[in-house]
Formats: sequence, C-alpha cells, structure tokens
Amino acid sequence: MLDKMGREIDYLRISITDRCNLRCIYCMPEDGIPDIQHTDILSYEEIVRIVRQAAELGIRHLRVTGGEPMARRGCLDLIRMLHAVPGIETISMTTNGLLLDGRVREACDAGLTAVNLSLDALDPELYRRMTRGGDVTKVMRVLRDAAACGLSVKINAVPVRGLNEQELPGLAELARNSGVSVRFIELMPLGCGADLQPVPTEEIRERMEACFGTMQEDTKRRGYGPAYYLRPEGFKGSIGFISPLSHEFCGQCNRVRLTSDGQLKLCLNHSAGVDLRTLLRGGVEDAQLKEVLRTAIERKPERHGFHESVADRENRRMNEIGG
Repeated sequence: MLDKMGREIDYLRISITDRCNLRCIYCMPEDGIPDIQHTDILSYEEIVRIVRQAAELGIRHLRVTGGEPMARRGCLDLIRMLHAVPGIETISMTTNGLLLDGRVREACDAGLTAVNLSLDALDPELYRRMTRGGDVTKVMRVLRDAAACGLSVKINAVPVRGLNEQELPGLAELARNSGVSVRFIELMPLGCGADLQPVPTEEIRERMEACFGTMQEDTKRRGYGPAYYLRPEGFKGSIGFISPLSHEFCGQCNRVRLTSDGQLKLCLNHSAGVDLRTLLRGGVEDAQLKEVLRTAIERKPERHGFHESVADRENRRMNEIGG
C-alpha cells in the first residue's frame, strides 16, 4: 500500500489504552491525567476488525502500545487474536516491562514476536525518579526472560539533558554480550517532553565512540521502524539511533497509528486523521472500512514539521497518542 509520496505503508502501531502504571517524566504529569472512559476506547474485536482490513491493504507488521499495553486486561488475548489475522507477519509490544514480569512465556506463546523495553536508566534510584515509581530489577528480569524465549529484544532509552546522560554507556553495554539492540531515541517536543531538553543524536554517537571505539554500520534487519544501527567491535548486539529531529526520516516513514479511542493517526505531529470508532459503531461495512483506510493512508502528510509551524499540530501527550 503506497501513500501519495510513494512510501510503502506496511506498519501499524496500535495503542490499546492511555493508562499506565508509571508516570515517566517526558510522558505524563506526576498526578496523571483523566482516563478515557472504557466505553470510548476500541474493543479488542473492533481493533481486530480494523487490522483485518488493513492487512488486506498491505499492513504486515504490528506494534501494540499504550500507555502501558499490559495495563489493559486481556492484552495477551488481543495478541493471540492479532496473530490469527491472515497477512500479519510480526507483532511486537512496547512496554515498560513491569506488568509483563512473570508472563513473558505466555506472551510468546500468544504470538508476540518482539518486545521493546523502555529503560532510561540502570541506576535503581534514577530509574525510580524518571519513572516516578518503577522497579528496574523487574525490567531486567523481563529482559532476561524475553531473550531466553527467543523474542527479538530492543531497549528504548530517551536521553534527557541533565538527568540520565551518565547512564547511556551502561545502557549501551547491554548490547555487548547478547543480541539485544539498545536504541537511543531523541526526545520529541510533545506533551510533557516539550518542557525537557533533548540530547542530539550526534552527541550521543560521539560519546559511544569515545567509550567503545569506532562503530561499524550494522545492516542486519532489526525491525520495521526508522532506527539505524551501529556495532562496536566485540559487541554481539547493536547500538541504534532514532533521530526524528536531527535526522528527519519522513521520506522513509512506513507507519500509521491507531489510537486507543479509534483515531487513525497518519503522522505523529499532525492531529488530522480519521475517526474509525464512529464508523465502526455506525455500522460501516468491511468494504467501506477498507476504502476509508486506503483513502486516508494515501494522504499521509509528507513531513512531521516539528521545526516549523504546523496548522494541525498535535497537542496530546504520548500516552494518549500511543508511545
């Protein structure tokens, strides 16, 4: 499925809840936000119906997100339902890992193929402070269990100036003796993140080379997103970089998003999209639904426009959009 720019769109990120068991500093206020009413979020059956039509159009890769996806009851049941959709090749989950602790094997058996663990610090106190309450030992246990089950494992770390810069080499070390990929994601100026200072990718890369020596490009396919990967000598895994601000990758963007309240979101920084929930609950037929998806994706914005004025700039927080 191609959009108007000729980009192949084969990746759908699905947020199943805006709720989370943590309050990470760049994602949610400390006292939280009003939750969306349960009746206003898509049912699992509605999500699967959308995915079936999207798969017929060429969507092959799914990522289940939140909020924290495991905070919604029956999350792994949804994984099992999505796994049964013809045409879907991979299903990954972005999670803080805490509620997945002790359930990794169940997730794998349900059809999960990959897990991205959010981990911004290894120091227990700093991790607790950045997440406002998290326990890093549980995350590390999930990391070990996921690798043991054969899942593809990636670490997502968001460098924040003045907070976790000293933690970055230690996080990168997780890739030395395993096939884990550690990715550093530039902080985006959305929601709570707008009040914090990012650390540019080039600065992080220079620091990695100072610690580990020259890094070679790792051309092995490690997912279906925009990260590029480098590997220091002696590392089994790779160090990845996702740089939406300093190295815009809009020309290669292959994704659209489905929010928990049923909005098909075409670009992270643009609020324009399609209200699929209203269509579903209004009795839309499958053929009509598929055509709505096709038409919407064809008009996906050319660029995110973070550095300029955007008429429909997104003002929701990441937990509302889908991390």
